Amino acid sequence: MGAGSAQFGCDMLGDIFSTKSLEGSHITLLDINTNALNKVYDYVKEFIESNKLNFIVDALTDRKKAFKDADFIISSIEVGDRFQLWDEDWKIPMQYGIHQVYGENGGPGGVFHSLRIIPPILDIVKDAMDICPNAYIFNFSNPMTAICTAVKRAYPNAKFIGLCHEIGWLHKWLPKILRMNYESLDIKAGGLNHFSCLLEIKDKKTGKDLYPDVLKNAHGYFEHEVGYSDLLKYAKANNAFSKTENFDHSIEERLKGEFIWADRRLLKVILEKYKLLPITVDSHFGEYIAWAWDVVDHRGILDFYELYRTVLSKAEPKIELIVKERASSIINAIVTNESYVEEAVNILNDGLIEDLPNWIAVEVPAEISKDGVKGVKLNNVPKGYLSLLRNYVSVYDLTAEAAIHHKKEYAVQAILANPVVNVCKNIEEMVDRMIESQKPYLDYLK
Repeated sequence: MGAGSAQFGCDMLGDIFSTKSLEGSHITLLDINTNALNKVYDYVKEFIESNKLNFIVDALTDRKKAFKDADFIISSIEVGDRFQLWDEDWKIPMQYGIHQVYGENGGPGGVFHSLRIIPPILDIVKDAMDICPNAYIFNFSNPMTAICTAVKRAYPNAKFIGLCHEIGWLHKWLPKILRMNYESLDIKAGGLNHFSCLLEIKDKKTGKDLYPDVLKNAHGYFEHEVGYSDLLKYAKANNAFSKTENFDHSIEERLKGEFIWADRRLLKVILEKYKLLPITVDSHFGEYIAWAWDVVDHRGILDFYELYRTVLSKAEPKIELIVKERASSIINAIVTNESYVEEAVNILNDGLIEDLPNWIAVEVPAEISKDGVKGVKLNNVPKGYLSLLRNYVSVYDLTAEAAIHHKKEYAVQAILANPVVNVCKNIEEMVDRMIESQKPYLDYLK
């Protein structure tokens, strides 16, 4: 679902085509944008023929037909004009005195984004439960925690798993910080999506705790590491744009960082005050913290937004026969029982992080096998970090209630509960204005 996205759809197909256990599968490309869907479909058909691949592929706009006999559903959808709505998500709250680091997944912008996208995803899951109730549903849409929490509240039996790219930063950072191969590291990371930290890191061979070395060496690595401002400057000068996801860092390796602690000034504070390494950069981690506005790299965040917007506007269908996304590895393990531990999935907490409510979706490692996706319990999560996570938990609770029960009252309360909001008088007016501005997606709130 969302196969009309040239980047996501083709990356996912490249993964599936590269997974031997999935040969002979019937793949249905699904999107409501007929033009985008047909463009990708034509390219995929030609690619299969020219590479003599053993797959059946069709394209549909009717999801009920697509879901018939489905074993796995992979979804990455968005509603409306993504960037126009995103602009409103941070610009309108700003007019009411609310500053947001990014306004995509956290803050009032994250609430409105959630309230737009949760209803259509609930409709998708309802159809799946009616037509193919045993299918696994892999979600790549944001805001991840809000979506997964609402889906599991409305459909507790759905096999709904959220997957995010941010864990991939550790694959880039840790080998350079420790001067060790990533494969020799035993890691555990977790928390909430876009708000996760590295919690444990050991040498696989010796069992040595490597976290002291991470804390010791991280400053020297991050201080001059290339940031999005450097990438944007290079891209404009050379008309070349690096991918924002899947961690294609070929351009970065040829650049030198011009800005100190680019994209990672909040990360620096978390390292120093909490003795933890976030698994993502300021634009994401900073969305959930009241004081993040005071320390984040605002230049880098704005440049990332411009780079991201430009990359997506220029994306053309391209399939590469290599594994980039993690859904195909999970599917392979379920199909073949070649069990392994996936580093990060978003699933219902249910005791995996004891000091967070059972009903919230958490980001944790998981054991994958023919029995499905089983989260790994994270013990001894530091209390300071837990305090940051708990500050945002009620926002997800109220957002889910607003989306499921169509209650504007809960939406207002979700805004007021938000750690980044420090005003009150005109919040209901702001919510009404957002509903009016985004009427096709929010007028269900009464």
